[in-house]
Amino acid sequence: MAEMTIKKRPKNLDLTTIRLPLPGKVSILHRVSGAGLFLCLPLLLWLFGDSLHSADSYAALKAHVASLPAKVILAGLLWAFVHHFCAGIRFLLLDLHVGIEKEAARKSAGVVFAVSIPLTLALWGMLL
Repeated sequence: MAEMTIKKRPKNLDLTTIRLPLPGKVSILHRVSGAGLFLCLPLLLWLFGDSLHSADSYAALKAHVASLPAKVILAGLLWAFVHHFCAGIRFLLLDLHVGIEKEAARKSAGVVFAVSIPLTLALWGMLL
């Protein structure tokens, strides 16, 4: 048998120097936004349920949501939902082998950001 030569690959363990392409960043943000939404879902359901108990509990929740830290958290959750939705559609199309070429994947990743950020701002303006 002929001996196989094994190439030594360079190892880059410094995470601050790794440069991900845009589709990689979209993929990581899709996972992070999904995990964040999953972890915050019980809190949001509890707040929603508590607001339905009485008019006083609704007024108290409305007062808490008017604070700046609550608005920042809600804006982050809204962006996470919109980004996760847009990236999920992109990944469904990739699963159907639509846009799997390198350049098309880069463009669709850019579209996810180009759509999710303005859509978040528009929803934020309508909802709050």
